[in-house]
Amino acid sequence: MNRIVRSLAVHLRNYFDLTPYLVTQQEAEASIREGVSFRGTTILILIMAIFIASLGLNTNSTAVIIGAMLISPLMGPIIGLGLGIGIQDYPLLKQSLRNLLMATVFSIATSTLFFLISPVGQSHSELLARTSPTIYDVLIGFFGGGAGIVAIGSKTKGNVIPGVAIATALMPPLCTVGYGLATWQPHYFLGALYLFLINSIFICLATFIGVKLMNYHHAPTTNPERATKIRRIIYLVSILTLLPSIYLTFQMLRESRYNINVENFVKEQCVFPNTQVLTTNVDWSSTHPQVTITLIGQTLPEDSLTLALSSHLAAYNLKGTQLKIIQGAGANVNTEALVSNSLGDIYTITQRELANRQNTIDSLKNVLSTLNAADDAEKVMPELKVVFPQVSHLAISSTLMASNDTTATDSLNIALVRLSSPLSQTRRNELARYLEARLALKNIKIINL
Repeated sequence: MNRIVRSLAVHLRNYFDLTPYLVTQQEAEASIREGVSFRGTTILILIMAIFIASLGLNTNSTAVIIGAMLISPLMGPIIGLGLGIGIQDYPLLKQSLRNLLMATVFSIATSTLFFLISPVGQSHSELLARTSPTIYDVLIGFFGGGAGIVAIGSKTKGNVIPGVAIATALMPPLCTVGYGLATWQPHYFLGALYLFLINSIFICLATFIGVKLMNYHHAPTTNPERATKIRRIIYLVSILTLLPSIYLTFQMLRESRYNINVENFVKEQCVFPNTQVLTTNVDWSSTHPQVTITLIGQTLPEDSLTLALSSHLAAYNLKGTQLKIIQGAGANVNTEALVSNSLGDIYTITQRELANRQNTIDSLKNVLSTLNAADDAEKVMPELKVVFPQVSHLAISSTLMASNDTTATDSLNIALVRLSSPLSQTRRNELARYLEARLALKNIKIINL
């Protein structure tokens, strides 16, 4: 049994043995040192990349942002920092730190200038996604930096470095920092700057660990006490940077779980025969979260509805939530807003249904009017036998007359009569006036059958 375990351990060790696949330390160092320099064309490329990334954020174009990440030379000084700490090369450490600070200042200044002159002032999703970093961003930075240093030290580079540049996303946070300065919004400035620090510090930490694992030799002038002090500083800075992200991750998970509970609550409790839920919004800005539910359809008694729904909040872990119901005229339905939120179809269907119902109502009114007219004719026939004995049959009808040169319609009242003997024009006019007064109708037209 022990022999089998030892054999498996040897095989696993062979799988993870990096020595045959690595370039020499001198070759890897030369590649990293070349990327640390930030002069001449490198700084111009950085400025161009910042402009491209800012345009991508301004237009909310993911493809443009990815292109800017691939162009950006920001990874060089960060990996140089990790290498300098790992091999205890303090001149390289100072050069990398100085160049990273200069690159950061140039990037923020460029993006701030862009957003100051940009005509588009509203924030987009790609911008907002870089203002609330979490523990996941820490892991992305750490494993991205690890993949980067292994790729630099490997004989087969592949597409690792471009992938690391995209995954760690160093450019967009700096552009968002500039946006926060240009629009004077501290939330964007601080959140994006924190994300950039997370990426930079944990790429540096992963590079330092990678250098140790690949057994790179220390620089000739090594000061053990100084090396120990710098390692402690990098560990302390990493921990201090990590702590806020843990808190933000907890908040994100809490909010996500709360939103799921709200969704389940609305789906199971807000079920009404002739009323549907149009939108559900959660507001975290107040002391107690507020859930606003907008209903469309038949208006329900608001107080009773709020009381009934509030009694079920605790069952969905929503205790303390303020429930607000909007329906009827208070909903303030805006057609353009509905379309922009992909609810235009619902609005259109509702309007079509209302139009169909109105047509049905109009048809029923016409039928009812016809029936009432028949009753009126039957009512006045005994009187007509005395006043106008020539009228043997009578039918009353009300209809609408349309015109070919206008969209307006005129109402028309018709009296269809069958005569036993002819009536003079004077008597026909008297019959019309009699029916108008007797039936409270206007402009009755007499038609002889």
